[in-house]
Amino acid sequence: MSQATLLVADDHPLFRAAIIGLLRERFAPFQTLEAASAATLGQALSEHPDVELVLLDLSMPGAHGFSALLHVRGEYPQVPVVVISSNDHPRVIRRAQQFGAAGFIPKSAAAEDMALAIQTVLDGGSWFPAMAAERSEADAALAARLAQLTPQQFRVLLCLADGLLNKQIAHELGLAENTVKVHVTAILKKLDCYSRTQAAVLVKGLEPEQGTTP
Repeated sequence: MSQATLLVADDHPLFRAAIIGLLRERFAPFQTLEAASAATLGQALSEHPDVELVLLDLSMPGAHGFSALLHVRGEYPQVPVVVISSNDHPRVIRRAQQFGAAGFIPKSAAAEDMALAIQTVLDGGSWFPAMAAERSEADAALAARLAQLTPQQFRVLLCLADGLLNKQIAHELGLAENTVKVHVTAILKKLDCYSRTQAAVLVKGLEPEQGTTP
């Protein structure tokens, strides 16, 4: 592996350190970036266009389940994402794949398996554990609907899901309030939602199932 830039996004500093330690042990020299929230993940990607791989935990502040994955895939489609999660429910793995992840690594996986998965994705492949869950047409439809949104509209949608008013969204994203209103109107139209509440419920559908496989 040549000098690569890898981004580890997880809100637990000890786990970030463990992953970075694994990478240093198994791979050639590389640059590592870290993010502990959905906001810092977005900032890191915007400031470092040379990122070659994102290792992403689903449970981070500011993320609604798979929303961070969808955001990265929508705004940076050239950057592969490997989800690393303690929730290895079969449908969680399947949804990660359907929402654009290049791989899925359970946090309980052995170091050898983690290294193999990461190398496989860096080489242009994909890596997923064996899955019992079937492909969901509902998830495919949801991903297609969300893919219609621009990156800024997706950010506004997540703010809607947090229950923020237009004025609060404007302050949060550094936008004019009228601009937020335009975005909200476009979001509702694209998602075929009749209200902000319905759009928020749609985002809740991105939350993964709880629990793990036996």
